[in-house]
Amino acid sequence: MTEQLNIAVVGGGAAGFFAAIAAKQANPKARVTIFERGQKVLAKVLVTGGGRCNLTNSFARISDLKQAYPRGDKMMKRLFNVFDHDDTWRWFEERGVKLLTQADECVFPVSQSAQSVVDALTNEAHKLGVEVRTAHALEGLKPLPNGDLQLEFKAQKPLTFNRVAITTGGSPRAEGLQYLARLGHDIMQPVPSLFTFNIADVAFKALMGTVVEGVTVSVVGTKYKASGPLLVTHWGASGPAILKLSSYGARFVHDCGYRFSIAVNWIGLTNGALVAEHLQGIVESNWRKQLSSVHPFGLPSRMWLYILDKTGLGAEKRWEELGKKGLNKLVETLTNDLYAVTGKGAFREEFVTCGGVSLTNINLNTMESKVCKNLFFAGEVLDVDAITGGFNLQAAWTTGYVAGKSMGV
Repeated sequence: MTEQLNIAVVGGGAAGFFAAIAAKQANPKARVTIFERGQKVLAKVLVTGGGRCNLTNSFARISDLKQAYPRGDKMMKRLFNVFDHDDTWRWFEERGVKLLTQADECVFPVSQSAQSVVDALTNEAHKLGVEVRTAHALEGLKPLPNGDLQLEFKAQKPLTFNRVAITTGGSPRAEGLQYLARLGHDIMQPVPSLFTFNIADVAFKALMGTVVEGVTVSVVGTKYKASGPLLVTHWGASGPAILKLSSYGARFVHDCGYRFSIAVNWIGLTNGALVAEHLQGIVESNWRKQLSSVHPFGLPSRMWLYILDKTGLGAEKRWEELGKKGLNKLVETLTNDLYAVTGKGAFREEFVTCGGVSLTNINLNTMESKVCKNLFFAGEVLDVDAITGGFNLQAAWTTGYVAGKSMGV
């Protein structure tokens, strides 16, 4: 090892700061510099979780990491042996950021402010002597014969480093990663992940603001499905169930041009016979009442009236008039309600991309490139992404920590 390692981290986001800090901790003598293309570092961290910063998750509801990481779950499982969500919790608490776990298992600062997370990262970097340079946009990367790497910046002179970490986040287009492809890396085409669904059905959209808990949504003709609350919006459907499904099926629905069909199970029960039995019980107990007066399975009133209208049964009909045909219609609509998705909407709190540098090109023990010595990767520039709930930031902390530690030794 040279007397003083000269290390560059390209990208001043969550993964970049964690990589720079870990590198400096592993090798206090090293010179570590973060290069950020924008005017401010950690800009994305500041706006995550609606500005409150959902910085990790308890993982209490995750039995298989594939549930949280549709891409990169095997890598995350391996890296969690080095740095996981419990380590993240300790790291921030030891630096004065008190944390709390919400009922939905999402972890936030007690301050309810992302600024406290940003301050902890910038203060730690400053304390360790990490240099930060903004307005440095990387345009190219050139391996030199001695193993060093030359970074070429827009409107700046080239700089040479012993080791470099790329932590530039998700690229909306593959062209943004061409400089890495030219070095021999395989690039998985970037496509959006975590988005809402546009649905043209006017009667459905009239329910805007209605939340139904415990819904299961699936992409028709595939194995992609997700459960959780569903929110009806003025453009279609949102909420945790939809956002999870968009993540699981990101590449598939992109290839469909965001035109596909979804099946909504409004009650989360898949056994039609049990659903029919439950409804039959309501008939027997409320036979003289109107259908509108009893909301089965805890459905919101507006949703139940919409379902009655959709099935053609009508709110005024009495339960005793339901009949077998009407009962079967209700069971089908409650458990397999079909909608045509006509496009994707935005999800303002997250900007997540599926795709990036293929994990087959990465040494998953060190995060070093297999095709370019002394080049490391962390964060969303890699083909790893997660559902909403703090999992994407956890991937940034974990991959950043491992990359930084590996660069420093």
